[in-house]
Amino acid sequence: MTPRERYDLFVIGGGINGASIACDAAGRGLSVALAEMQDFAEGTSSRSSKLIHGGLRYLETYDFRLVRHALLEREILMAKAPHLVWPLRLVLPHVSSQRPRWMIRLGLLFYDYLAPRKVLPASQAIDLRKHPAGSALKSEFIHAFAYSDCRGDDARLVIANLLGAERHGAVILPRHRFRSAERINGAWRIELEEIASGLTFAISAGAIVNAAGPWVLDVGKGIAGVSSSKRLRMVRGSHIVVPRQWDGEHGYFLQARDGRLMEAFPYEQDFTSIGTTDEPWEDEPEKVRISDSEIEYMLAEVNAFLRKPVTPDQIVWSYSGVRPLFEVGGSRDAGLSTLTRDYSFEIDHATGRAPALTIFGGKLTTHRRLAEHAMQELCRIMPWPKRGLTASETLPGGDFPDGMDEFRQSLGARFSWIAKSQLDRYVRYYGTRSNDLLAGVQKASDLGRCFGADLTQREVDFLVNSEWAKSAEDIIWRRTKLGLRLTPAEVNDLRDYLVQM
Repeated sequence: MTPRERYDLFVIGGGINGASIACDAAGRGLSVALAEMQDFAEGTSSRSSKLIHGGLRYLETYDFRLVRHALLEREILMAKAPHLVWPLRLVLPHVSSQRPRWMIRLGLLFYDYLAPRKVLPASQAIDLRKHPAGSALKSEFIHAFAYSDCRGDDARLVIANLLGAERHGAVILPRHRFRSAERINGAWRIELEEIASGLTFAISAGAIVNAAGPWVLDVGKGIAGVSSSKRLRMVRGSHIVVPRQWDGEHGYFLQARDGRLMEAFPYEQDFTSIGTTDEPWEDEPEKVRISDSEIEYMLAEVNAFLRKPVTPDQIVWSYSGVRPLFEVGGSRDAGLSTLTRDYSFEIDHATGRAPALTIFGGKLTTHRRLAEHAMQELCRIMPWPKRGLTASETLPGGDFPDGMDEFRQSLGARFSWIAKSQLDRYVRYYGTRSNDLLAGVQKASDLGRCFGADLTQREVDFLVNSEWAKSAEDIIWRRTKLGLRLTPAEVNDLRDYLVQM
């Protein structure tokens, strides 16, 4: 869609917070524009733990409000995007030198009942000598607890929210740099630069939201008259991905020897995700990289539990993200305990002046609630609809009239000549939009060239034309995770094809 001159709301940042705010605002009937300097979810929002969870670890810091809100959102997201948020059973082996069993059991019971559960089963104590989850663990681990959370596709949740915003008329602008904003005649005049051409243009908006994540303070410097009192601390979280380490769809929630907690769970069918770390990051967010010490730490801690050790040569992918956390007390030299995983807003507004809302922090799990809360704050100032749709409206691709399993079976019957694993992947990534991907396809040649794994020309064109993808990295790491399966030569072939499009 082509930008026009005036909008109700302009959003800076195409991560999960910006995308969900654009989706909420557009669903209220507002005219919305969103600009992202890079590809969508290229920063923190594609580098999360891939969990949609209440945050069991936050019970120890007495952050009950955050845990309750996250548990409530977990249920909502399973209904809004069942193709992108899936139940996960996690097993927490008991370590006798760490937290006592009674404390863990009490915490899990609290976790079960802190918010209503409609789908996920309650926690339970298990005997690892008899339970299937014990087969992958060392024999010294006898007692454990199993509880429920969810896995989620973070980058695809960003795209789904952007598609939801576009469905309601929002203008979505990838690879557009925000340059400046100033108040003129009761509105914001905003200057943007199209990265590819270097051309600049201006639009105006009644309100502006700074959802730039780790870059929020830098972006804020370009918004005239707006300043912040927040002190941000950047924290690096890293993960490694290795081939599948055990049978079964369960994961493990592990108590590391230093008292921290780690997850290991099935990822992209044939792999296992291990993480995360929690380290201060002082450099620029875009320079974040995993360190050798983080890799050594994660391998040492997971190997303290697994019968069959994971070795460094098994790592097929690693990634790091910067979490922009803000301080809730203490000095600059205080530890990470002074940082909250919750979110906070600052609103710059006075009578007759266009508002600017700045977002600090936030979690993948609570992105929808953050967006709803942000819009409620703006609706107190602006004459906008007070009620949004996001608590009940499914995201594009999530509308399965008869359920996801039935849709998958129907797709398999219609395209029986396409491999089941390929169709299953389509359903996991695109949900009912798989119909759009395969519209008009009658035979294998209609899918076009195969670049490797099961990535076809048809899918690449679909991602370029309907999901703002442009580069090979956009496609193989954010729209899909086929970078785990493609060879360097196949990736180069994909790059050549995209240049010719």
